[in-house]
Amino acid sequence: MQDATKQDAANAGMRRHLLLIARIAVATLAILWVLWGQDWRTLAKVFRNLSPWYFGLSLIIYAAAQVIIAVRWWMLLRAQSIYVGVLAAVRLFFLGLFYNNLMLGSVGGDLLKAWYVTKHTDRRLEGVLSVFVDRTIGLAGTLLLAVTAYSTSARGHIAARADAQEASPPGWLAQHSGVIVLWAGVVVGAILLVLLVHPAGRACSARAAAKAGRAGVSLLRTAKDAVVIYCSKPWTLLWAMILTLVAQGVVIAGFWVLGRNLGIDAGLACYLVAFPVGWIVGAIPISPAGLGTTEAATIALFALFCPGMPERVGVLVICQRFIWLLASLPGGLVHLLGAHLPQQEISIDGQERRN
Repeated sequence: MQDATKQDAANAGMRRHLLLIARIAVATLAILWVLWGQDWRTLAKVFRNLSPWYFGLSLIIYAAAQVIIAVRWWMLLRAQSIYVGVLAAVRLFFLGLFYNNLMLGSVGGDLLKAWYVTKHTDRRLEGVLSVFVDRTIGLAGTLLLAVTAYSTSARGHIAARADAQEASPPGWLAQHSGVIVLWAGVVVGAILLVLLVHPAGRACSARAAAKAGRAGVSLLRTAKDAVVIYCSKPWTLLWAMILTLVAQGVVIAGFWVLGRNLGIDAGLACYLVAFPVGWIVGAIPISPAGLGTTEAATIALFALFCPGMPERVGVLVICQRFIWLLASLPGGLVHLLGAHLPQQEISIDGQERRN
């Protein structure tokens, strides 16, 4: 019995390592796709013309927006009667941001944040639910921004660009899009064929499908509990969505200012489509921290708005990645100092309470 348990643990560890390797491979391919066909001299010239002041401004704006999002999560915790201090919520949020953006392990920042918030309260299920709802509201707000911007302004911009570019030769992305899709289909088909033909592959696929089914059922139950609890407090949800739109809108405006410094000829509405869609693609867990996939999706969308400037857009998405990394560093400091753990204080009535 003990040997079987050890074997199961070893198999689980092997699957985690293989999954991590696969995600790193996806990130590597996406990065290579982003860099393929770039004019390196033009790319270096754009980097030299980048103003450190505009970069610093975008970094400050992004960091401030993350504080707003952390306050949003704090509001959701209070809706569950979890009275964690706002500073403690901000610290836990940046800890999760650090693990999301800088660590390549299989434990994501959301899971870590959910784990540590249970150390601050006895309402553990409610704390985990708050993280799930917080991420859901964030994704919903991102999608709302993209759909609204596309419907109101960006669609007409794309049509105008298409009319203006009819007589011009297509760009590299347009020329090779069919080949890229074809080879992607070949690679995916080959992987599926190997999994279906090889007995070990079939067994692994069956286990993965069963595990995904169980996770799906658990996720639906979690979602049901969250909907019941939070729907009774619609004003909290409304304010959470308002904070989401404000924070993400401010971040995108900061990147728009940085893009203007780089000479990217695209309106704010185009940014409100390209960046949110890129973030949503990056949220799909097929590469660590959305590395490569976020950049590839953002560049592909910008190719519709401002073709002929791949190097400038490439520098912009690289700056976005560095801004994410730099803004996440305080989370590592939080972990090193142990500031993510609850501190015991003595209240006025002499009873211990948690911060």
